[in-house]
Amino acid sequence: MSLTAAASGFLVLLLTLPVVQGQIPVGTYSSTDICASRGSTVNMSCTFSHESSLTIKKTCWYPEGRFDRNCDSGFIDRATYFCDDKNKCTLRIEDLKDSDAKTYTFRIVGEGRGNTWSFPPGVKLTVTALQMHVTRVKVNVSHTEAELSCTSTCTRPSYVWFKNGLKVPEEEAASYTGHLEPGDGISCALKGHEDHRVPSLYAPKFPSVSVSPSGEVMEDSSVTLTCSSDANIVAHYTWYKRNETEPLSKEPQLVFNSIQSSDSGQYYCTAENQLGTRETQICIDVKYGPKRPSMSVSLSAEIVEGSSLTLTCSSDANPAANYTWYKEDEDSPKASGQIFIITDVRAEHSGSYYCEAQNNRGRSNSTLTTLTLTVVSVLDKTAMIIRITRLTLVVVIPISLLLFCLWMRKKKAQSSTTEPHEPIETVEAVLSDRTHQRLDSDPQYENNSNTAAQAEDSEEQEDQV
Repeated sequence: MSLTAAASGFLVLLLTLPVVQGQIPVGTYSSTDICASRGSTVNMSCTFSHESSLTIKKTCWYPEGRFDRNCDSGFIDRATYFCDDKNKCTLRIEDLKDSDAKTYTFRIVGEGRGNTWSFPPGVKLTVTALQMHVTRVKVNVSHTEAELSCTSTCTRPSYVWFKNGLKVPEEEAASYTGHLEPGDGISCALKGHEDHRVPSLYAPKFPSVSVSPSGEVMEDSSVTLTCSSDANIVAHYTWYKRNETEPLSKEPQLVFNSIQSSDSGQYYCTAENQLGTRETQICIDVKYGPKRPSMSVSLSAEIVEGSSLTLTCSSDANPAANYTWYKEDEDSPKASGQIFIITDVRAEHSGSYYCEAQNNRGRSNSTLTTLTLTVVSVLDKTAMIIRITRLTLVVVIPISLLLFCLWMRKKKAQSSTTEPHEPIETVEAVLSDRTHQRLDSDPQYENNSNTAAQAEDSEEQEDQV
């Protein structure tokens, strides 16, 4: 027994077997109807018995429509053909294609004219595109409840289900119902063709996000964010900015034609299919040079000689800016840092100042700010003290006295209201008696009384004259 292959790929088995005259060879197929998945490998076998008087020269398989009486025609190059010592001959076709779907018949050729036999009905090969569909799904936070179906063009097929590569026991129906945890994959295959499964269906893996161009994100440049996820069924993508509800894009890419500093922030993309959703976030930090700095002064009134003055410079920049202080018409800087403090103000500190903000993306100067520093001298200081003292004497002291008088008056009024009242007539009588007693007992008052009487008499006499 030997095996040869034609240049075109047709495989013929050359046999030298005696066949008994008068006996007809008999062939038996292991299966007459085979359904296999596209891309899989299939074996078709026929076992035959022969006449002892007949020498078998060739055996072959031929597809319908291409009858080959003498087993001389070519065959597909994806086929291999072999026989064992028990006269079982097998045709193996790999990487099945739709065009391979035919009926294949086994044939033997013996020595002598007319010693050829075919064995109908042959093997009917059906090539199917095995598919899997999600028929029902409910996505929860921790898992997904799903019902999936496996479909083919085979007649009365049996299926095998696999979860994460492991066979699901006692599951040969056309549908599968169960829980899928994050990362789980589910697939099916035709029974007997377990090595050729439908690619697993699974929810999206956590997406990966890339930024183009890579490196630092510069203001006014064009930037593209790309989101991708391993998923089967195909994932749909959506871009959001953190704390915003409206989507920015429903495509895998989010494009900024001219990105601005206000675009800095947290972004995230979601990858979603029927079996679940995953998201990944990315921080976009837009770099830019300093905006025009603003300058502020701690004091706006007159500054006493020897006091301190604080100047502050601020600018919007990323990365943060470094600050340098200059005085107009002077090349050398006066100070560095965001705050410039003049601790001992003198007349020469008057003038115009500006600050410069600088980072590795650029620099910017503030507008020129003129500081008119009116320095108060020692004499002016003394005059100021005198004015304050006069103001105190003129205003504060009279007000204090007025308040004190009002307080005393109020106090007297309160004390008079607290003493018991005597009848007015009694009080007047008592006062009159006491007055007479004092006048009678005091000689001075007696003289005064006589003098007064004399004066009255004189006045009466003058009136009469």
